[in-house]
Amino acid sequence: MSTLDEKLEEWVKKVELDYFSKTKKSRELYSKAAKLTPGGVTYSIRYFSPYPPYIVKAKGTRVWDVDGNEYIDYWMGHGAHVLGHLSDVVLGAVKEALDIGTHLGFEHPYVLEYLELLRRVLPGVEMLRFTNSGSEANMYAVRLARAYTKKKYIVKMEGGWHGGVDVLHVGVTYPYRQPESAGLLEDVYKYTLVVPFNDVESLEKTLKSHDVAAVFLEPVMGAAGCIEPEKGYLKEVRRIVDEHDVLLVFDEVITGFRLALGGAQEYYNVKADVVVYGKAIGGGAGAIGAFGAREEIMELLDHIKYRETETRVFHGGTFVANPIVVKAGYALVKHLVENRGIYEASNSLWGFFRKKVESVCLEHGVECWSTGDGSLSSIHFTRKRPRNAREVYEYRWSKLVERAFNLYSRVRGAIYASERLAHFLPSLIHGKGEVEFLINVFADFVESISRLSR
Repeated sequence: MSTLDEKLEEWVKKVELDYFSKTKKSRELYSKAAKLTPGGVTYSIRYFSPYPPYIVKAKGTRVWDVDGNEYIDYWMGHGAHVLGHLSDVVLGAVKEALDIGTHLGFEHPYVLEYLELLRRVLPGVEMLRFTNSGSEANMYAVRLARAYTKKKYIVKMEGGWHGGVDVLHVGVTYPYRQPESAGLLEDVYKYTLVVPFNDVESLEKTLKSHDVAAVFLEPVMGAAGCIEPEKGYLKEVRRIVDEHDVLLVFDEVITGFRLALGGAQEYYNVKADVVVYGKAIGGGAGAIGAFGAREEIMELLDHIKYRETETRVFHGGTFVANPIVVKAGYALVKHLVENRGIYEASNSLWGFFRKKVESVCLEHGVECWSTGDGSLSSIHFTRKRPRNAREVYEYRWSKLVERAFNLYSRVRGAIYASERLAHFLPSLIHGKGEVEFLINVFADFVESISRLSR
């Protein structure tokens, strides 16, 4: 442990005392939870040391915990609430859906209305199927790519997060050589190849040496720390996959409906062959995912055209396209169609945030950087600006600073996940005041770090 980390550890203990005094009821609840569910949380990313705050209410850009503390939320339901918590737009649609039925179990006209709208706004998506999560959508996209190309290998990016689907659940955590979970059979992921993001040469070399069905990537890497593509990178990826007859799959679970109405495809003017969606596509009203492509690819799911099960790609799910998420998603996208100016305002505001963060780092002589695009933003305590997930970890100068910033932010009234990375998935309705608040929290933290470094 470095001298600075030793000082940080002592500093964190003092900040924890403030956290303890503000969150006594949360501490009690966590003690109970630890006996009821593994790790005391419903999803490991929701754990914060020494224990998580228990949120009981949300509205707009704010959440409140069981102790009555108010936080500005920069995580927004894992990025699902692009119009904020309990948006009137979405809430009205949910109430309407409840009069129809929570789960019909049969085809209904409301899904057709939504599919028609999505086909108009999503570039290159001629046909689409809904799933119950982004993970499921990625699973089906893998099957579809292999069935269409009749090839085995899948390429993904180091640090790329595509949910819990086995074939993509490798190369997520540094040093990117291991599976992301116990219980995964090597035979399942042995055809998965991992390359660095923003590295055209590595990708081209891999495609030349293997029979690849598809390249999966997040246009802006989310769980890797909101790493944006370098200028021209996505266009080069498009060129290379075309040369090698490989499908390009954009995982737009996070970037979809966030960077632009048409997602990263519209924002960067690069079309993928298959696109995966989740989170916001259901308006934040429930579990949902989707995958879409041009008709000649999607028709492989057609049980009428391909009657034998081994000739088509299976897709299904009990709660697929239930009226609650369909009506909520339709209301959200319709609102965004009618209010496109929201993107320019939000993207400009968070561009200001990233510039201000770096000026704060420079002012206090602390090595830190801000990456991202649109509203997706991250702060990295690294010696150099990271270009990919590997550099996020190899350039770090502290083992504790990310956790310390997360704790300090919570005490100050700003909340996000996780402790491993300072990355933010704000809504499109976060205003200048909320952005400046986060900048001020960060500036005070960096000033404290600067003092500890002396």
